[in-house]
Amino acid sequence: RGYAYASVRILETEASRADRINLTLRAESGPQTAIGPVTIVGNASVDENVIRRQLTFKEGDPYRAGRVTESQRRLYGLELFQFALVEPRLGEDRPVQVPVTVTVAEGKHRRLRLGVGYGSEENARATASWRHVNFLGGAKTATTDLKWSSLERGARIGLTEPYFLRAGGSLEFTASNWWTAEPTYDLRSYGGRVTFRNLLGSGSQSLADRFTRNELQTSYIREFEDYSISNEALADLSVRPRLIALGLDPRTGTGKGTLSAIELGFERNTSGRPLDPRTGYVASVHLERAGGVLGGSFQYSEVVLEGRRYFEFGQRAVLANRIRAGTLASADTLAADITKIPFFKRYFLGGSTSLRGWGRYEVSPLSGSGLPIGGRSMLEASSEVRVRISRKLSAVGFIDAGNVWTRDWQFHLDQLRYAVGPGLRYDTPIGPVRVDFGKQLNPIPGLLIDGKPEARTWRVHFSIGQAF
Repeated sequence: RGYAYASVRILETEASRADRINLTLRAESGPQTAIGPVTIVGNASVDENVIRRQLTFKEGDPYRAGRVTESQRRLYGLELFQFALVEPRLGEDRPVQVPVTVTVAEGKHRRLRLGVGYGSEENARATASWRHVNFLGGAKTATTDLKWSSLERGARIGLTEPYFLRAGGSLEFTASNWWTAEPTYDLRSYGGRVTFRNLLGSGSQSLADRFTRNELQTSYIREFEDYSISNEALADLSVRPRLIALGLDPRTGTGKGTLSAIELGFERNTSGRPLDPRTGYVASVHLERAGGVLGGSFQYSEVVLEGRRYFEFGQRAVLANRIRAGTLASADTLAADITKIPFFKRYFLGGSTSLRGWGRYEVSPLSGSGLPIGGRSMLEASSEVRVRISRKLSAVGFIDAGNVWTRDWQFHLDQLRYAVGPGLRYDTPIGPVRVDFGKQLNPIPGLLIDGKPEARTWRVHFSIGQAF
């Protein structure tokens, strides 16, 4: 803390016994030092102010080595530079005002990424992404994303202003035209949202805090939604009263309206590895309020809580745990006015990251004939052991539990559905390739899959990335 030339010397002296020596540690603090002039070299199109605002020190501050390291990490985080070096000039004359040179080499600011893939839920998919990380200067980021798959397709554009109001703050504008085809409904959504993100404690210098991310997010959403339920549900006469109650046309199974909502979220992440976490935890809260003074066609409140915890055992084994719960309620009184809750907000479980003994959206309350129609409360939990069996290959054993209930704030632990199974993971540069085999322990009586009674009580899932 302000002593750039501090040193520790070890002195050896003879002890009273021949088989021993005396060690003396002598610490010398040296003169107290401060940051001197800061010089920036190598920048061409990136404004010098963009670089200076990433530095966690300024001229005259007490010299701290941790702040020098953190400043260099922040410069790389901008994605503007292929090289960045923050170098204090600690000369032999030991000046008390330590000059600092920041050397950068700019990288390519425009990037195009094309991708193709396959998963057990999306089947074939293709993506294209274009990014400009210094759009109109000031390190603004402009993005264009395109996607096509059997589950979703569409286009999204965005513009992010970094360093909004404070270090760690950013303001993001997005507009999209997106189509989603879930097993129980189709949804076309177009509109936009404005999001303010705030990384809390972004100036902390401790080693532990460098692997901790605290993010507070606030969004305003304004989107037009056009949705319809599946043909199987439309043909089910027992569903007609529910269609009317949900605000859907019972003849066509369609609905539309404007979603105007405020979204609040907080996440604390200490795992440090988003693709393959091994230690730490993730805790998140999601709150959403639609309608009321915001206007729009829909009125509801949503609360979703999630926690994940990872335990590492030696170099080869990880125990991963997750629990997640959510509820949807009327925005006014938290009562049962479901006509203002759009169908696409209802909860379903099952799939490659949920109850793996079932397929996507197969676990929920059923219609009279056995079709999943979603609910307004859900609870799910998972625990799995991941054991490395070679440098690239890992084996997994898991148990999943969960269910969905019809009403808000309705949770019954004695009604949970369970699935167990093994899996394999193969490490790649983009994350582990994952294959899971899930077996139902207590199948859902009367469940229809593709209009027929469920014929098998197991599922195989193929995807990229850990389940959680």
